[in-house]
Amino acid sequence: MRGKPTIDLSAGARTQARASIKRYFAEHMDEEIGDLKADLLLGYVLEELGPTIYNRAIADARAFFEERAADLDGVCYRAEFPFWTKG
Repeated sequence: MRGKPTIDLSAGARTQARASIKRYFAEHMDEEIGDLKADLLLGYVLEELGPTIYNRAIADARAFFEERAADLDGVCYRAEFPFWTKG
């Protein structure tokens, strides 16, 4: 994963992101922008902010799995040789 380029979106996701950016500008900035400007902004956001968001997601996933792994004994432990200890 190291050296991998910025976050890559599928063609469908890129199309939806472009439309969302254009709509945001139209509704919140009172400015119409074209596909090129929307694509440039999307590329900037993916390259500049994407790694920060990605790293946070990885940290959250790691914390989730570490929390679950720490509780494995409590959740999954089974007594060994239980036949004779049944009362």
